[in-house]
Amino acid sequence: MATIKDIAARAKVSSATVSRVLNNDPALLVTDETRNRIVEVSKELGYTTVRKRRNEQKLENLRGPRIGIILTCSLEEEEDGVDDDPYFSIIRQGVESECLNQGIYTNKIIRSSDSSQEQIIEDIDGLIVIGGMNLSLLNRLKDTLNNIVFINYSPDEDSYDSVMVDFRKATTSAMEHLLNQGFKEIGYIGGSENDDFSDNNLVVRDTRLTIYEEIMKSKGIFRRDQVFIGEYTMTQGYMLMKEAIHKGNLPEAFFIASDSMAIGALRAIQEAHLKVPEDIAIVSFNDILMAKFASVPLTSVKVYTEQLGRVGVKLLLDRINGREIPLKVTVPTKLVIRDSCGAKNKLDS
Repeated sequence: MATIKDIAARAKVSSATVSRVLNNDPALLVTDETRNRIVEVSKELGYTTVRKRRNEQKLENLRGPRIGIILTCSLEEEEDGVDDDPYFSIIRQGVESECLNQGIYTNKIIRSSDSSQEQIIEDIDGLIVIGGMNLSLLNRLKDTLNNIVFINYSPDEDSYDSVMVDFRKATTSAMEHLLNQGFKEIGYIGGSENDDFSDNNLVVRDTRLTIYEEIMKSKGIFRRDQVFIGEYTMTQGYMLMKEAIHKGNLPEAFFIASDSMAIGALRAIQEAHLKVPEDIAIVSFNDILMAKFASVPLTSVKVYTEQLGRVGVKLLLDRINGREIPLKVTVPTKLVIRDSCGAKNKLDS
């Protein structure tokens, strides 16, 4: 095996220079000609760095099935979501962490926008779909890939494993908490999504909105003019709350369908010189890390997002190992009470 000294001798430079070039030392000042000469010589001699050899050894030690991950969002959307609404990126982290824990190398990341999805999927043993998959593609895969687990989406629970959140139970817990606080005028701020997984690209109605309406109508206090729908971003939460404030006759409280939207809404409320929870109480959804560090700590329905990904990996491995009956697993949620709903103020008074 070639050594750094061999490369240095042929490239007519010092061993230290070779080492720093091949390890991409940013502080090293050499000409492009010298750098290129060292790289070419290392290739001719078949040299690999210690770091690369270690990484290759790690990959060799990882045994198990080849697993692919399909993400419904683009790379740009996922990167934006890390700071805005990190729901799907945390699910992916859970998948990758559990694969590492199980000694599995996830070597395929597939975007729903990739035109070559079918070719990419051909050489894997199992597939985890975070969000959803176009039904036309799913139908074409039925005969070639049986091991598919869906996370946060369940196209056919009689055929495929899925890991879900019980949005009905979670929304009910949030609404009952506000109602038990004595609030009767409760508004809603939430988002809508396009169903990119069907062949019709329809707008999907959020289950949280449906349950909110059912509960409010059952109490005889539903008002359509107190429902504000946009996208799941801080900016939209801010704009929708500004719209609600401008309209006047503000509800006493709001159920907001994501923490990111709630954080944006808090900003709009503060700009209007109103206070949370004294003027407007808020309960939101997801309980991301930012929720407890918001300007007013948010009461939020905690979704165990990383566990969605981890459970998905375990289901897939079980399926690959021979289980034939599809399973649908529901991961529980929990209402975390903080300052924004006013409950703590009542307990203290």
